[in-house]
Amino acid sequence: MALRATTNLPHPVHRVTEVFTDEDFIRSSSESVGGKLVSFERNGALDSAFSTKTVRTLPTNRLPDLAKKFVGASITVTQLEDWSVPEADGSRTVDLTLTVSGAPLTVTAVERLVTEGAGSRVDLEGTVTSTMPFLGTKIAEAAEPMIGKALNLQSTHARSWLENHPA
Repeated sequence: MALRATTNLPHPVHRVTEVFTDEDFIRSSSESVGGKLVSFERNGALDSAFSTKTVRTLPTNRLPDLAKKFVGASITVTQLEDWSVPEADGSRTVDLTLTVSGAPLTVTAVERLVTEGAGSRVDLEGTVTSTMPFLGTKIAEAAEPMIGKALNLQSTHARSWLENHPA
């Protein structure tokens, strides 16, 4: 299933990068939906190429019934991100992989943080796949809108976080 999301944030890319890779922000984002941050690692400096690994548990109460049958009351999600070196205008590309423990579901995407005036545009394009025979397509179809909503919630939370945590 194709995954697309776009949002604008009234802050420069370097600030959005700082927030999207801040452990306290990630913890707060996870908790805002009833989840828990299990671990977070960042390897490398923010002004160069770097990577992150985030592991969190999330409740499944908002998932479609089909998905809940397979995963239970919560899921453990591992998110790997490889951030590019900033371009001359500060724009960045992030290669993202998200896996769900105990579920045959993988998200692969490219997120672009693009300088737009004094702010940023965050574009995400990717795919949601499931390797489960027969039901894989249905699981991916059910998961795709939820993943899109989660990405939009992250951007909404980032907007609030940036307003309440100035540089």
